[in-house]
Amino acid sequence: MKASISGVFAPRLFSCLKDYNKDKFITDLMAGIIVGIVAIPLAIAFGIASGVGPTEGLITAIIAGFIISAFGGTKVQIGGPTGAFIVIIYGIIQQYGLSGLMIATVMAGIILIVMGVCKLGNIIKFVPYPVIVGFTGGIALTIFSTQMNDIFGLGIEKVPADFIQKWICYFQHSGDINWLALGIGLASLAIIIITPKFSKKIPGSLVSIIVITLGVWILKTYFGVVGIETIGDIYDLPSGIPAPKMPEMTLKEGETIINVIQQLFPAAFTIAMLGAIESLLSAMVADGVIGDKHDSNTELVGQGIANLVTPFFGGIPATGAIARTMTNINNGGRSPIAGIIHAIVLLLVLLFLGQLVGYIPMPCLAGVLIIVAYNMSGWRTFVSLAKNPKSDFAVLIVTFALTVIFDLTIAIEIGLLLAIVLFLKRTNEASVIRVFKDEIDPGENLDITLHEDKLIIPAGVEVYEIDGPYFFGIANKFDEIMNEVGDKPNVRIIRMRKVPFIDSTGIHNLETLCLQSKKEGIQIVLSGVNKHVRSTLEKAGFDKVVGTENICSNINEALQKSSEYVSKDKK
Repeated sequence: MKASISGVFAPRLFSCLKDYNKDKFITDLMAGIIVGIVAIPLAIAFGIASGVGPTEGLITAIIAGFIISAFGGTKVQIGGPTGAFIVIIYGIIQQYGLSGLMIATVMAGIILIVMGVCKLGNIIKFVPYPVIVGFTGGIALTIFSTQMNDIFGLGIEKVPADFIQKWICYFQHSGDINWLALGIGLASLAIIIITPKFSKKIPGSLVSIIVITLGVWILKTYFGVVGIETIGDIYDLPSGIPAPKMPEMTLKEGETIINVIQQLFPAAFTIAMLGAIESLLSAMVADGVIGDKHDSNTELVGQGIANLVTPFFGGIPATGAIARTMTNINNGGRSPIAGIIHAIVLLLVLLFLGQLVGYIPMPCLAGVLIIVAYNMSGWRTFVSLAKNPKSDFAVLIVTFALTVIFDLTIAIEIGLLLAIVLFLKRTNEASVIRVFKDEIDPGENLDITLHEDKLIIPAGVEVYEIDGPYFFGIANKFDEIMNEVGDKPNVRIIRMRKVPFIDSTGIHNLETLCLQSKKEGIQIVLSGVNKHVRSTLEKAGFDKVVGTENICSNINEALQKSSEYVSKDKK
């Protein structure tokens, strides 16, 4: 049984079912139940922190979790809402409302599917590590800052979205601290931190929510304690999967849906990129643990389908979750069946225990999210990257600062741009141009096998060897070196045996060099051009400019051709 679309969509569920048996099902069942329990507090917390509610968080974990497991390209990936999306979701809701979020998420789903169909899964893996660490750390700090109102019980009805204004607002209300709420929040943090010392299998966040919620209920019911805000005081409680619905967008005068889509595209692209990066990183980590190899393109398509479908049921953006995926692996999950069972467990919670969610205190939930933020922060990675090249650390800091002060969209765009510029700078610095006038040492990895001690360069001939890609940066360097040498030989040999590729600027540079050299009576000869570079030159018509006979396969042939030109010039 195999499903595939042009080799880019082959869900791992189908291949795993071929040799599936009772023993594997029992193992997946236990893993699915455990990871489902772990996902309960996280789904609720991420939904609330994103500005929607507990129901939306659970629905996302159920529907997206099921689809990602059923149609994804990994065996053990667990999908659902994650902390990385909190910042971008909150910003979209503030500006465009829930309908805007729905449209942006659907657009992101389409982008992910297109990326998978176009086989861009591997390209995502090349996003620079400092960029990933920078915006992940920035998201962590932003999540942390959003929880101050609840953990301190400040009671601020509308907290500013801007990071700096948010903290100014907190300090202005510092005299309104609810010490009981703070005590509950700190107790929640303590339980989450201490639980792993007693049990690695039971999640501290779940223990915290159960213990703190029970304690607060007793305080309210039997001791008449008031002033502790719970989820039920703020949000509608979950009661089941809602019927699918279309977005209801209120357009301004003169505005069309096309205008809205254009405005939402940057946010949708950020959701898609963030989802792709996080899910594929999670898949790569999982591969290393279970010794498997995921299908990145199928994974992107699966993620896209999940984000395309979930919004119609009120859900928010979803992706692969590293923490839940590792929980699945550590508890024996080895097929997508475990992820499907995890979604079923969450569905049962939504249907039969949804009303109990209302008793969870907001300071307790804030404690859960503060721990999530701490785990996301990667502060140890910040410290280690500070010892790396300054350029890498600069990219990290800039991406981090932009994420915190502005937003994730700008951070990813500028971070990637900086990384590309630094990459090009390093590539240019790594490319070397050597000039030979008298002889060439055959011991320096020549493109042919020689038996003589030295290769003698004929009088009137200069050899320029390019070591590295011939793109716009090296093209300018080549011009500078030519001007520095300042000679006017009969023949210039451009040795390109170590040129892996050439771009349009490099071709233009060579054409200009050939035309200028002809005016000066200098012949250009190319040496050691590989098949790929030669094909590129021929497609651009450069062989007609320099002459096909002057594109030589090795340095001996080029020197022989140069000797003939020098002899003709002497006659």
